[in-house]
Amino acid sequence: MARRIPPLNPLRVFEVVARTQNLTTAAQELHVTQSAVSRQIGTLESYLGVELFKRVRHGVVLTRVGQSFASEIVPAFEAIANATERLVKGTSQGALRVRTYTTFAAKWLIPRLPEFKRLYPNIDVRITTAVPDVDFARDPVDVAIQYGDGRWPRTQTDLLFLDEIEPVCSPGFLAEHAPDPRHPEQVLGQRLLVSHYRRTDWDDWLSTTGLAACAEVAERMSFSSSVLTWQAAKDGLGIAMGQTALLRAELESGQLVCPFGRPLQRDKGHYLVRPEVQRASKKVTAFREWLLESAASFVAASSDMH
Repeated sequence: MARRIPPLNPLRVFEVVARTQNLTTAAQELHVTQSAVSRQIGTLESYLGVELFKRVRHGVVLTRVGQSFASEIVPAFEAIANATERLVKGTSQGALRVRTYTTFAAKWLIPRLPEFKRLYPNIDVRITTAVPDVDFARDPVDVAIQYGDGRWPRTQTDLLFLDEIEPVCSPGFLAEHAPDPRHPEQVLGQRLLVSHYRRTDWDDWLSTTGLAACAEVAERMSFSSSVLTWQAAKDGLGIAMGQTALLRAELESGQLVCPFGRPLQRDKGHYLVRPEVQRASKKVTAFREWLLESAASFVAASSDMH
């Protein structure tokens, strides 16, 4: 059997009038006219079939039935107000909770966070890492940064930058296995280092460049993350598929080199992801604006390098 609940707007008006015991004060709190308050009270009384207030010379007073009703309705609205306050504080105040991948956090986001903390020293940023796509109804985070096509249900997304992949290895590994700079493809016959969550990258690049035959006999060694794959490449264990946007420091320092100079840009990228319905908060707004500006500067600098 369905629960019987009175119209909520007249019920809200009743709660304010019962609490303030004054039509004028209630009208001010509700930002309506006194006559509108009276009409809402009349609507509720008609629905319930009882008189809730007596009209007296100086205003209104609760009837016996009205007092009994108010003794339960007023605390109920107080509980709703308290619950709402706790929810709003939990989402708009406190730490900014950011979720992303370990690789992205380590190689791109964390190196830039000192700048954000300098600009917004009072915003506490807490980063968690996970591979599955975020579910804001389940996961206790405010925003996420994840890889894909930007189309996730019930979300708002901002593209940070597109994904670009290219093989990378240490200078020593290249010199040992492909001493002739005119034939870098010789290095493809050596050990290929593969990131578990990006395991199709090698085949995509080899197919696009027409070099698949050069790697047919190569051993493949798998790692649980791209960070470990790139570390193995730096240590001379093999040649890895790099995400050039996340390896700028290693490429600029010469720890890693790109033997082929043939990057493959994907139609996917890294996106800032927010709930489709999200209460505006200063911390989220500040982080979003800073992140988009940082990404734009990064993309512009990358274009200048090319």
